[in-house]
Amino acid sequence: MNIQPFLDRYLPALEAEMRAVVSAPAPDLHDLYGYLHYHLGWADEQLRPTHTPAGKRIRPVFCLLTCEACGGDWRQALPAASAVEFLHNFSLIHDDIEDNDTTRRGRPTVWALWGVPQALNAGDALYALAHIALLRLADRDLPARTVVAALRLFDRACLRLTEGQFLDIRFETQESVSPEAYLRMAEGKTAALLAVSCELGALVAGAPPTRREHLRAFGHHLGLAFQIQDDLLGIWGDPDVTGKPVGSDLLRRKKTLPILHGLQRSDALRALLAQADLSPGGIARAVDLLEETGSRAWAQERAREQTDRALAALDAGNLQPPPADALRGLASRLLNRSR
Repeated sequence: MNIQPFLDRYLPALEAEMRAVVSAPAPDLHDLYGYLHYHLGWADEQLRPTHTPAGKRIRPVFCLLTCEACGGDWRQALPAASAVEFLHNFSLIHDDIEDNDTTRRGRPTVWALWGVPQALNAGDALYALAHIALLRLADRDLPARTVVAALRLFDRACLRLTEGQFLDIRFETQESVSPEAYLRMAEGKTAALLAVSCELGALVAGAPPTRREHLRAFGHHLGLAFQIQDDLLGIWGDPDVTGKPVGSDLLRRKKTLPILHGLQRSDALRALLAQADLSPGGIARAVDLLEETGSRAWAQERAREQTDRALAALDAGNLQPPPADALRGLASRLLNRSR
């Protein structure tokens, strides 16, 4: 299914909705909102306007597609879609600080340019603006109970997102982490936002609870499959495509799903990753050990399982084509990406 016609309709309207929310209320706040514009891809490092939005806006597109696939008017879901994108970007600004990452999307991060305190302010502002954006649903002729229900879903997703990030950071210093614990972390850090994106679209469309649950499950399992695919790319991705060196997650000692599986099965891998410094040869050996333990194949199978569960939930939703076909196509694009 060619999803480009949907993107051609959705993305300009989404950008307009987002820009309507992120505007400086006073001259002395110009820089704060400039940092937000920079992070969202609307400004350069000198805070001069640009016209290349950062990121793919995947999550809001899922929100708009699910709304239309449930028979709703996708324009009514624009406030929810923009809120999801703001929340995602709030988490990225804070993640960059917590992970000490100096680049994102090929550009310096907000904290790397303007310092941690102002980056925290920028992230907090995006968090608040996400809620302001969501409440614009009240201007779309939706019942008050729908707006309240949307806010309830959104805040639960915010909490799950924070819980997932907490666990991810704690895992860095935790000696032993099981694959099951890792998946619980991913349910918050990655799956919660995709799940709420899909459910919000269905809610705005007035879908019954059963259909909303199917779409929430679709987003949830898709998010887990997405995270596992990301883990695989972090070890076996093509450096020329990902922009990261071979075995980058091993170099950073990240506890991703295939690595955790391998650590449970290989004393040699545990000893290797316990070394203070990993040479290129050490990284290559670690990759070989992950192959020998079957960790790559095991993680690929877990990704396939989550993908199958996501598509089964999508089919159970009995959605309307062609947006239903576009949802399947977008999911396929997401899971077959090379970076």
